[in-house]
Amino acid sequence: MDYRRRPDEFDVDKLLESVGPTLRKLEQRFGGGFRGLLIPLAAILPALWLASGIYIVGPDERGVVRQFGAFTAITDPGPRWHIPWPVQQVDKVNVTQVRRMELGFRSTERGATLVREESHMITGDENIVDVQMIIQYRVTEPEKYLFRVWDPEGPPDRRTLRDATEAALRLVVGQRAIDDVLTVEKTAVQEDTKVFLQELMASYGTGIRIDQVQLQDVQPPQQVQAAFKDVVSAKEDKERLINQAKGYEQDIIPKARGEAERLIREAEGYKEQRVRQAEGDAARFLAVLEAYTKAKDVTRQRLYLETIEEILPGMKKFIVSPEAGGNLLQFLPLQEAGFPGTVVAPAPPTAPQSASTSGR
Repeated sequence: MDYRRRPDEFDVDKLLESVGPTLRKLEQRFGGGFRGLLIPLAAILPALWLASGIYIVGPDERGVVRQFGAFTAITDPGPRWHIPWPVQQVDKVNVTQVRRMELGFRSTERGATLVREESHMITGDENIVDVQMIIQYRVTEPEKYLFRVWDPEGPPDRRTLRDATEAALRLVVGQRAIDDVLTVEKTAVQEDTKVFLQELMASYGTGIRIDQVQLQDVQPPQQVQAAFKDVVSAKEDKERLINQAKGYEQDIIPKARGEAERLIREAEGYKEQRVRQAEGDAARFLAVLEAYTKAKDVTRQRLYLETIEEILPGMKKFIVSPEAGGNLLQFLPLQEAGFPGTVVAPAPPTAPQSASTSGR
């Protein structure tokens, strides 16, 4: 249907010429009585004509009213009325339907068919690549969609959208090397193509909004596909190994930092312990020195006994007076050896006490 008819294209004379023969035939069939039917027909036909202007706009649609071919108004969903033909006409446009267009291939019952004149593109490093893409879009402005763009194949989502998509995609692919298009920058190609395509649709005034751009397949020419697959596999292995190394780095570095922190804390604790211990030893030494300066003999004897007690813990100790002869044979621990009733003679009471030790 051609939505772009000019208002001056409507010819009333042609309409009367086409209706006149029909009226004459009816008059001949009914004879003279046909003129008697003109009065009720004159009352019924206008009512039917006016009733023909009733139309219903669906919930997903918008009505575009044209008067003598020129755009007049947009109507919302619900029952509506317009001046019947030939004065006004209404075109209904679905504004919520997600439409789809394929570039570089066509889907058939037997599978996808490659369209090489659309899919062949030159990359920024002057290589050839086959790109297949799907465009999802909606009609958001019915007036522009129907009247603002002249498309030789119908509405602007036919040839116009396809040509604009091809131009946008060729521009985006032509700015990148073939390795990037085949591997790491597929998402960037989609996003850039969507942005540029939407700008084109807005500048053309098509009333179309691009919802999504999806790359279906990106391949080098068939003659070199094997070599490119090897390159892609090598790059994927490189990325995988890099990610593994980063994962190992992220695992080992926190552990090493934790271990280093633990050693630092242990060293600081040991340092604090040693400092406190040294300070205590120094204070104790100073106290002993002060006592020694006041009573050297007594302090020396006490230190000697404390040292013996420390190095010989848990043993019986006996003090033997030198005045008793200093001979250990005078001390016989016969009771400990199993001779009951044995008595050890005590030392003479008048002998002065001096320290000597023996322990077993």
